[in-house]
Amino acid sequence: MLLAALPGCVPPAAIPGVAPPATSATLTPTAVDPARIAPDATIGQSVAATPGLSTLAAEVRAAGLGTMLDGPGPYTLFAPSDAAYARLAPGVAQDLLAPDNRATLALLLRNHAVAGEVDVAALTQRIEAGGGRATLTTLAGQPITATLTDGVVTLTSSSGEKAYVEAADIRQANGLLQVINGVLTPTLP
Repeated sequence: MLLAALPGCVPPAAIPGVAPPATSATLTPTAVDPARIAPDATIGQSVAATPGLSTLAAEVRAAGLGTMLDGPGPYTLFAPSDAAYARLAPGVAQDLLAPDNRATLALLLRNHAVAGEVDVAALTQRIEAGGGRATLTTLAGQPITATLTDGVVTLTSSSGEKAYVEAADIRQANGLLQVINGVLTPTLP
C-alpha cells in the first residue's frame, strides 16, 4: 500500500498525549452509527465524539486540524472509519501520529475534505452528467474521482486508492460527513 511508503513518515519513538489508534489485532472496530451524530455539532466535534471515528479523531488532533473542521465551512468530509484504518498495513496509522509526520498527516487529512456541501444525490447527478465520473478537488488541492459501483458512490484518490461511501449525508452545523470504508492517499510531492 502506498501509504506505508510515505516519504518522511517515521515511526514514533513516543508520542506524548496521543494514544495510538486501536488496530484490528487488538479489537474489532466499532461501526459508525449516523443516528448518534448530532446535526447541530460541527464536523470536528462529531469526529471527536463518534464511536467508530476514533482513529480519524486522533489524527485530526495530531495534525492540528480541529480548528479547520470546527470552522464555518461549509465542508464535506469523507471520513474514514476505524475499519478503514484497520485495513492499512500494520503500524501505518500509528506512525502517522509521530510529530515528525505532522505535515504528511495534514496533507492526508485535507485529501479527505472538499469545500462546500456535496451530498450523494448531487454527486450522483454529477457522475451521470459526466459520463460516469465526476472530479472533486480536495482541500489538499488534489483530485478525487467519483464513480458509481452498483449504485454506491466510489471515490478514487489521485494515487489510486479506492473507498466507498458507507454512511451518507450526515448533516452537520458546518457541512456534511460522508463515512467511507477506505483511506484516500494523496499523491505526494
